[in-house]
Amino acid sequence: MQFQATLGHLPLSLSLCATFLYHLRIMLESDPPLLHNYADLLRHSGENYAVQQSEIMEECELPQIDLSGLRSDHEEEREACAAAISRASSKWGFFQVVNHGISPEILGKMRREQVKLFKSPFETKASCGLLNNSYKWGTPSATCPKQFSWSEAFHIPLTKISEEACYGDFTSLREVMVEYAAAMQELARLLAGVLVMNLGHKRGLFEEVCDESTCFLRLNRYPTCPFSPQVFGLVPHTDSDFLTILQQDEVGGLQLMKGSKWVAVKPNDNALIVNIGDLFQAWSNDVYKSVEHRVIPNGKVERYSIAYFLCPSYDSLIGSCKEPSIYRKFTFGEYRRQIQQDVKMAGHKVGLPRFLLHVHN
Repeated sequence: MQFQATLGHLPLSLSLCATFLYHLRIMLESDPPLLHNYADLLRHSGENYAVQQSEIMEECELPQIDLSGLRSDHEEEREACAAAISRASSKWGFFQVVNHGISPEILGKMRREQVKLFKSPFETKASCGLLNNSYKWGTPSATCPKQFSWSEAFHIPLTKISEEACYGDFTSLREVMVEYAAAMQELARLLAGVLVMNLGHKRGLFEEVCDESTCFLRLNRYPTCPFSPQVFGLVPHTDSDFLTILQQDEVGGLQLMKGSKWVAVKPNDNALIVNIGDLFQAWSNDVYKSVEHRVIPNGKVERYSIAYFLCPSYDSLIGSCKEPSIYRKFTFGEYRRQIQQDVKMAGHKVGLPRFLLHVHN
């Protein structure tokens, strides 16, 4: 395989070429072996790697909502906070929350344990049984470089988090993760309840279908990447759940589609990010927006994040909060199977457009 190193139409200087080769050697020895898979995709697709000028990315600051307003003794403040959550979910599909009730101590402990886990050898992370055998890296289904994610993750069902047998030698991780998952679940239910009530329904509507047996935690690491920003840390996608709560570090790399262009989310280590998933968009009849987003890895610093996914059971029927409905009714299991089929056949997720009700005039 040949790598073509160019900057626009001009050859790279010797110093830049040396830097490139240094990073290449480092990544050949990387954990996990992402470069090996990426190189195979380049070779099979017949593409050459080109160093290009970085796109100038506009940086945005997500709407920030102080959740202490929901606990206020004054009805006007509670209503104003709920309205802000609903407005951000409709206009942005993303917002960040402060004073959310999860202590900095829990968040800090979870981050330290996460780093310790990912710093362990590749063979340990990939070993059978660790965290319910949930370790994933790269994109096994990718058929070309643009479908490849330069990242590794543990995608863990909440039902497995309390099981001692899942942790192996990582005994200190279990206690922290149990506490962290419970706090995230409580926050997710609070936010979902507000969004449901804002559309005129009872707060506990989703509590029966979204519990410990259906939700997930995903621990993410995005290793340094010498090809950034040409490679995705996480390919463009929408989330398939009701909502996601994200704890990210100060490195940055999260980008979302705002209007018709990508914007970079300014990192705020003191806030948690919340985004609407496909199921809430369908249920709300497009009042709330599930927005496409992606992650770009950093060329010098690795990035960590943790995501909580509020999901229903696979047999839960997703209807609409009002009629006429934009989408046909479907179960979460049906939705997941359609996504998997689309990824296999087309190489990418199609999502909600598959379930639109087409009205013929």
